[in-house]
Amino acid sequence: MQRFFEIDALRGIAVIAMIAFHAFFDLNFFAGYRFPLYGGALFALGRFAAVAFIFIVGVSLAISYNRVKSDKKGIELFKKFLFRGAKIFCLGLVITAATWLLFPSSFIAFGVLHLIGLAIILSFPFIGKKKTSLFTGIALIALGFWLQQFSFPFTWLLWLGFSPGNFYTFDYFPLLPWFGVVLLGVFFGSILYPNAERGFRITDLSKNKLVGFFSFLGRHSLLIYFLHQPLLVALILLLK
Repeated sequence: MQRFFEIDALRGIAVIAMIAFHAFFDLNFFAGYRFPLYGGALFALGRFAAVAFIFIVGVSLAISYNRVKSDKKGIELFKKFLFRGAKIFCLGLVITAATWLLFPSSFIAFGVLHLIGLAIILSFPFIGKKKTSLFTGIALIALGFWLQQFSFPFTWLLWLGFSPGNFYTFDYFPLLPWFGVVLLGVFFGSILYPNAERGFRITDLSKNKLVGFFSFLGRHSLLIYFLHQPLLVALILLLK
């Protein structure tokens, strides 16, 4: 199937931003540095990586749906989304298990892979409904920011965005507000890539070496996500 170099390249740029942010985080956690991760340029870098990744998930879902909607109908099409989402969610459970064994006080209960896996399944009713995905996405983002003002005395709705006051984890991406970002991606994917074809003109930079490098990273982002942290931690501990 046709790939769009601009989507792969943007995802690749997000990969680099993610690795850079996690490098500073690991230096703080494992080597005792005090880089300001929760404000300023580093915070913006980490948020750019997260927003770009999750937004592109929505764009890619819209393109994927438009590619197969004429061949698959109803339950068969939903199964495609269900199996894909379940696979990524299970990869998130692997991260949960690994971090719980290594860092039980700050393990990842609902991180970015959990979000993406569940969002792929939940987004199915919204794909193809441009206005619904747009306004629902905006509403969910607003609701998520509103929820962040409060803390709750329970953890069973952690995945939704109801977090307790003493809660700390390495990676936390609840459905509110982040599923709203996915739905905005679905909206813009439907607008920019109708019928799974580019709906705008762009200079073909796919042969450019720098763009090609970014695109390569973007095409292998899931593998890089799994490997980069163990490699970063090993390098930091070795140098330390």
